[in-house]
Amino acid sequence: MENKIYKSQIECYVMRLHPGQDLYKEIEKYIKNNKIEAGFIMTCVGSLKEINIRLANAKEFLIKKENFEITSLVGCISCNNRMHLHISISDNKGNCFGGHLCNNGNIIYTTAEIVIGELKNVIFNSKKDEVSGWNELDISNKEK
Repeated sequence: MENKIYKSQIECYVMRLHPGQDLYKEIEKYIKNNKIEAGFIMTCVGSLKEINIRLANAKEFLIKKENFEITSLVGCISCNNRMHLHISISDNKGNCFGGHLCNNGNIIYTTAEIVIGELKNVIFNSKKDEVSGWNELDISNKEK
């Protein structure tokens, strides 16, 4: 299988979320409102008071209501119904864990400071992968 490499210019956007907002839903709303077709999370720090994440290879979700620090958020995002985000968080004892950020139930405690990058000449979509069986990232060049 050949890997395709795409070169692109990047534009950056900065946002801050406030207490009570849902991390996933606010990022999704921003990329849809701004028609970002190929985006990625450059950095995110902040805190959550509720989490809803799927751990590695698990069918059930980890749902907790306590305070956590966001130590990392990464992923590929697109207004073309593609949001694939993974989060790392730490508890009040410094224990870190993470997984797939679910599409609701990740509620901001104090803040989330987020920098989003947009690849200007690329489009992200999802396509069924025959090997993994999942809808995986499908990249194409934007028509000029």
